Amino acid sequence: MEQVKRITLPNGLTLIEAPQKAQSMTLLILVKVGSRYEPVKLTGASHFIEHLMFKGTDKRPTSLDISKELDRYGAEFNAYTGKDLTGYYIKMDASHTDEAVDLLHDMLKNSKFDPAEMNRERTVIIEEIKMYEDNPREHLSDLLESHMFYGSPLGRNIAGTRQSVAKITRRELVAYKDAYYIPSRMTVIIAGKITPGAIGLIKNTFGKLPRVKSDKDLPFACFDEPMKAKKPFALQKKATEQTQLALSFYGLPYGHHDKHIAGMLAKILGGGMSSRLFVEIREKLGLCYSIGAMHESLEDTGAFTVAAGLDHGRVKEALKAIYGQLNKIIQEPVSHDELSRAKDNSRGRLALAFEDSAVRAEWFGRQWLYERKLETPEKRIAQLQKITVGDIRRVAGLLLTPRKMILAAIGPDAIPKNFSQSIVWK
Repeated sequence: MEQVKRITLPNGLTLIEAPQKAQSMTLLILVKVGSRYEPVKLTGASHFIEHLMFKGTDKRPTSLDISKELDRYGAEFNAYTGKDLTGYYIKMDASHTDEAVDLLHDMLKNSKFDPAEMNRERTVIIEEIKMYEDNPREHLSDLLESHMFYGSPLGRNIAGTRQSVAKITRRELVAYKDAYYIPSRMTVIIAGKITPGAIGLIKNTFGKLPRVKSDKDLPFACFDEPMKAKKPFALQKKATEQTQLALSFYGLPYGHHDKHIAGMLAKILGGGMSSRLFVEIREKLGLCYSIGAMHESLEDTGAFTVAAGLDHGRVKEALKAIYGQLNKIIQEPVSHDELSRAKDNSRGRLALAFEDSAVRAEWFGRQWLYERKLETPEKRIAQLQKITVGDIRRVAGLLLTPRKMILAAIGPDAIPKNFSQSIVWK
């Protein structure tokens, strides 16, 4: 792998170069602000700002001017808002790197936040919220988080609510952006083919953003994991064709020494078509079409989640079978062969993913943002190879704690009496 470099520019912005032999390049801008930074009154502000960045600058007056320029070169481009970061990226032929840098710099520095455009986009976001509410698989995660992180900004919908989005003013939105969109909170990553002059151009654009000492970019409030889930059942009664079900446990934060073991545990339980949950719940019992497990980290907490879509009449049967698999992986060591296959799977997926410059940019950008390190995939694979059968069992016992489990469900029979059965498996 070609060497990855990081420098801090004089204005406080971090620049990461992640070169590789390719024809394309990805330019990714990460801003360390997301929904958990928002006061209640501004719920949804981070996401609203992300939308407005695509609505025009003086140089490119409309959203059509922006999209036409990118479409001309066959670029992939988008943005996203998370709990604790906002990202903007362009992936395109490296020969057009100059256009990518100029465009993203123009958007982040000079977006107009036109009042009329803002009011139009307000209605778009409200429709986006409705769309996710109407999709049980998508809405399930919001429902789950509202209970899992009850009382914390982490429990709020990233897009906000219909009410909050309708009330946010332009003045409030611009003040929020100005507080957080500052060089010390920004990381620029260029990955893939890095053309001559690309780094100089980034330094002369993003590196020239004014250094700001702001006392308004307030830190988020850390989440205190409860000894017992405060609201263990997140149930929504709704006429659906399937019952969407998720079981979630508090997970491990970025930087935790057992985080990668938790990821391997999720892979063994529900990371593919040969995983335990898939084989048992779908293949043997025929209780669902899809089922999976995953571990996600945040800066101060995490979530280990099992999710499935089930026949309404077989939910209790499925829950019993899922509980059985969770109990089994705590009580009985996984086989060396099973662990070896999970490790090989991780190695293979990383190899495939890293052929994509966008994956490469995300990998190094998020690592630096959350953990202040630039670990190569090779080093990660070496760490995964050291995971033992005992590690899997130990972390399973640490995470899969019934008293800290939150069970979420959406379906016509999602009422307490159908889900309040005793949850004890160790």
